[in-house]
Amino acid sequence: MSKPSASSGHISLALTAALLVVGVLLVFGVDFAIKTTNTLEFCTSCHTMQTNYEEYQDSLHYKNTSGVQATCADCHVPKPLGPKLLTKIIAAKDVYHEIAGTIDTPEKFEARRWYLANMVWDRMRANDSRECRSCHEFDNMDLSEQSRSARSRHSTARDKDKTCIDCHRGVVHYEPDPPEDSDSEVADAN
Repeated sequence: MSKPSASSGHISLALTAALLVVGVLLVFGVDFAIKTTNTLEFCTSCHTMQTNYEEYQDSLHYKNTSGVQATCADCHVPKPLGPKLLTKIIAAKDVYHEIAGTIDTPEKFEARRWYLANMVWDRMRANDSRECRSCHEFDNMDLSEQSRSARSRHSTARDKDKTCIDCHRGVVHYEPDPPEDSDSEVADAN
């Protein structure tokens, strides 16, 4: 058997160093991209999002007595890394549809709003309103401080394993009316 030459050792070391540098740059690049795309400024940079932004500004998630503000990412982007990356990949289609002209005007966006809202609501039901629960958790609610109606509804929801979105649609963005022919709307959107 021949002994590896010194030059092949240098190549291995150089390759390892290069891969390490690429890996570090990739990690920092992904981190930068996630942080940048989680900002309110990025989320509202498409002009079709201006309506959503105006609705958000009228909500308690934007301005309230406690001064705590929930931004788009707080409600629409998961905290755990795996689901966060998957959400970012799926959200790229929204940018595509803005550029492709599918939702590039308020009128086109409104025409697809029911379908888009249902995609968000379905995701929230599937993950038990995970993003809501990063701030609002049944076990942390002081039901005695809530109105009688809220106390009753939250107790019932907890007992029946309901999730936030089952009752709280239209909290930040208005709840769109279903299209007259919901089945064809869903088929056309896919």
